[in-house]
Amino acid sequence: RRNRRGRRRNRGRFSALYKLLSVLIIFAAILMGCVVFFRVSTVEITGDSPYTEEEIRRVSGVEQGDNLFTLNKYQISSRIYTQLPYIGTVNFERKYPDTFVIHVTASVPVAGRKGGASRWLMDTDCKLLESGGASLTEGKAQVRGLEAVNPSVGSVLTVPPEQQDKLDQLKGFLAAIQARQMTGSLTSFLDLTSNNEIRFGYGANLTVLFPMNGDFTQKTYYLQQTLWTMDEKGIPRTGTLDLTYDNQEGHLLPKRWPLRRSSARRPRRRPEHKERTMPMRRQMQNKGELAVMVVCVVVGFLLAAQLRSVKLAGGGGAAHPPPPSGN
Repeated sequence: RRNRRGRRRNRGRFSALYKLLSVLIIFAAILMGCVVFFRVSTVEITGDSPYTEEEIRRVSGVEQGDNLFTLNKYQISSRIYTQLPYIGTVNFERKYPDTFVIHVTASVPVAGRKGGASRWLMDTDCKLLESGGASLTEGKAQVRGLEAVNPSVGSVLTVPPEQQDKLDQLKGFLAAIQARQMTGSLTSFLDLTSNNEIRFGYGANLTVLFPMNGDFTQKTYYLQQTLWTMDEKGIPRTGTLDLTYDNQEGHLLPKRWPLRRSSARRPRRRPEHKERTMPMRRQMQNKGELAVMVVCVVVGFLLAAQLRSVKLAGGGGAAHPPPPSGN
């Protein structure tokens, strides 16, 4: 009996081992089949792009005979993003048995920034698309308040650590603006010099204020609704539209937020100058009002004296009537 029980146990152990080995052999056979048979014979390029299919195919590095399973998608996308900066998104698809598909979309330039003597064109991901002269970014919103660190075409804008939060907020803002299809109306400037709000030009004569750490999806919705309401009521899009309040209401100020540019020769101290000149104007107004009051008092005194002399003259004639005539 003991020998029979031992034989049964050994059979059970070997059967489990055989099953495991069979699974491993089958898996290895499938893997070898994929490596041997699934080879690339066609590379398809689809989507909207300013580059030709041949340029994208060459930069991707995918060649006929490459294995579909061993292609490194991250390396391929990195090469395309860096060497073809005007491509915004890249996606891949494997069509078995032998086709590799590359889907691309074009980057949309929405803003520019000044870096030394050059101008840099940026998309909604803050990717630097191109470098050139002042005409390159003409008509685009100029980003202010961020300092670029080692900028290069095809790379995403890099800033010092203390400005990283502002850069992240800028990316969120541009993504929300693009989702609303409002990037074409961004003009003049995109100012991040403040720690509390983002100021940007919208259209020809309007400045809009957003909170720096706000929900840009909601804020862009409120902006869209407010602009529609203004158009329905015939309110011109001029001045400063303040959307930094928590009550989901916009406050339209008649004066547009000024465009001020710092200069190396003359430091920007306009707010202080304004604070100094305002009291001077008030003093001048007070002096003028005082002079008018003095003139009024003098004229009053003169009129009062004249009336008094007239009354005295009239009283003297009644007390001494003219003498009767000789007849």
